[in-house]
Amino acid sequence: MNKLLFKNIDGAALIIFRISLGFLIVCESLLAILHGWIKAILIEPKFTFNFIGFDWLQPLPGNGMYYYFGLIGLTGLGIMLGLRYRINIILFTILLSGVYFMQKEVYYNHYYLLLVISFIMIFLPANQEKSLDAKFGYVKKKNTIPQWIVILFILLIGIVYTYAAIAKFYPDWLDGTFTKILLQRITVRPYLLELFSQKWFYISFAYAGLLFDLFIVPLLLYKRTRNFALVISIFFHLFNSYTLRIGIFPYMALSFSVFFYESERIRQLFFKEKIEIDNNLNYFGKRLVHYFIIPLLIVQLLLPLRHYFIKGDVLWTEEGHRLSWRVMLRERTGKLNIKIVDNITKKESFYDYHKKLTYIQAKQLAVCPDLLWQYCQRIKKEYNEKDISIYIDCKNSINDKPAQILIDPSCDMAKAKWNYLWHNEWIVLH
Repeated sequence: MNKLLFKNIDGAALIIFRISLGFLIVCESLLAILHGWIKAILIEPKFTFNFIGFDWLQPLPGNGMYYYFGLIGLTGLGIMLGLRYRINIILFTILLSGVYFMQKEVYYNHYYLLLVISFIMIFLPANQEKSLDAKFGYVKKKNTIPQWIVILFILLIGIVYTYAAIAKFYPDWLDGTFTKILLQRITVRPYLLELFSQKWFYISFAYAGLLFDLFIVPLLLYKRTRNFALVISIFFHLFNSYTLRIGIFPYMALSFSVFFYESERIRQLFFKEKIEIDNNLNYFGKRLVHYFIIPLLIVQLLLPLRHYFIKGDVLWTEEGHRLSWRVMLRERTGKLNIKIVDNITKKESFYDYHKKLTYIQAKQLAVCPDLLWQYCQRIKKEYNEKDISIYIDCKNSINDKPAQILIDPSCDMAKAKWNYLWHNEWIVLH
């Protein structure tokens, strides 16, 4: 096992990945600023729906979030150039954690992946070469790394793709129901709408996505199919980038490709040089592997399985959906009414949540049980010491199917509790 994990190999792949990661971080921060994401999601709302348990975490006031993302961009630049790398990667991880946990109205799986990657990168010697840190003597220059670093990234992206594939094994994906809905909502061009509405196309799209997620990592691992798999991967991710508008994720996924090729080939391709590598084992990070990397991979393997132990279908309840690589699987719509009952006077009134929320927040409130529970707790606080009950009339439709009741209409949501680990009984099962 030591020979497998601690074999001394060329570190070029890690260096290229660091440069790519820093560049993508800069791009992500600029896109968030220039395309209005920060304004729509973090500035215009009166508050954001943070992850439960992070109630104290809210966006900075005024234009503070623009400066926040500007700082994220600067850390990305530092990572890319390898300038004070350790400080920048730590700072970026903290800043990204803040953004990730302060809002979930728009949930990005690639933010979670980026967070996991950046946390790992804190501990790796990604600045030991082709960096300003090495040039200025802040770190000792070295050309090699232990092989466990490459294995780690292959296993990580393998977990992502495998669970994404497993999640697609449900009827509405396999018969093209969801992909038809997805394709028709991403364009207004008549000729594309006509193509996307063809049964052969949206079913082919569904199985192409499933087969890609299922086999791309094995094909990249096998030398004879590696180049073919890379071409398919480039086409697949560029198509998704153009049609689905999912930020930097396609390019971040492509950047993992460097770990599937021989490190010497990566060096010759990108740096046009060749180095000598000794046959001694490289024990860098031996304790890190035992006490951090292996436990981290175990957590990544177990987290996506938790919904199997929670009562109900995760597609309906959303319990166990996040942190599970369940990517773009369904179209969910909902209708919501909130009724307030004064328990002293017995007076009933309907709460107009549209006045307090942005369009995006109101839309998500009607389809996400956790957001709805959080909002009911806000309403309860808004009424201060009044003795009130809150009743929910909420129906949801999955993939244009007939709407069904989501929240138990007889449950007083002012008194309902949130169960972090198991099923919340006020979510109606079908």
